[in-house]
Amino acid sequence: MLLAIDVGNTNIVFGFLEGDQVLGSFRQVTDYEATARAMAEDLLPRMEEAGLSAGKVTGVIIASVVPQVIPALKELARETFGQIPLVVDENVDPGLPYEAEERLGADRAVCCIAAMEKYGKPLVVLDYGTATTVDALAADGSYLGGCILAGIRTSTNALFTGTAQLPQIDLEYPPTMLGRDAVTQIQAGSVAGAVGSTEYLVRKTKEEMGYGPDVKVVATGGLAHLVAAHTDCIDIVDDHLIEYGLRLIYERYRKERM
Repeated sequence: MLLAIDVGNTNIVFGFLEGDQVLGSFRQVTDYEATARAMAEDLLPRMEEAGLSAGKVTGVIIASVVPQVIPALKELARETFGQIPLVVDENVDPGLPYEAEERLGADRAVCCIAAMEKYGKPLVVLDYGTATTVDALAADGSYLGGCILAGIRTSTNALFTGTAQLPQIDLEYPPTMLGRDAVTQIQAGSVAGAVGSTEYLVRKTKEEMGYGPDVKVVATGGLAHLVAAHTDCIDIVDDHLIEYGLRLIYERYRKERM
């Protein structure tokens, strides 16, 4: 059983996989100060409830955009699961060909690898997390580029914390664009606005890719379903794209070392 750990700015996702099957997936809030012991105390009882045993873990791989938590996760892998982890971009390359001055975030590279393996190429990959990202993949599997914008929840939280009178809201698609109260108006601007920005960015991305309008679009991340339910520009929502990608990278690494 493989433990695939995805560290985002908001949450850490611990995914347990047997082949392609995700046996369990658990979230923790990303805490820069959390110790390996604290992570284990939260994770192990939930694993037990799901019928998963720490002793069955035969490998651990980590993708993180928060370097500060990697030492604690390495200790967690060693002390709780008895494994020396692979860390994407540290001791293993995700294997995504591209030319750029900066490295692509580990989570985005892993999602791109997984999406191409599952859905072919060329391809557009969307990820709805703390940030919303758009990534374009060429017919030869190389990375063409992408864009980053503030995530839906990040934007609404900024409104709540940065204003004196606007309320915090549930992220739901509004019944109307012409809201008569603050909650509906914020939902229209943030949730429906995210749908609109997705459609525009996908359209412009496809134009620049040059493969025509029929390029497949795959979305992942916590709010992907919310957006996809209100637009035709997203073809597939895959909740476990990064876990699948981490498994691919882990298995490739093992074969290369055999």
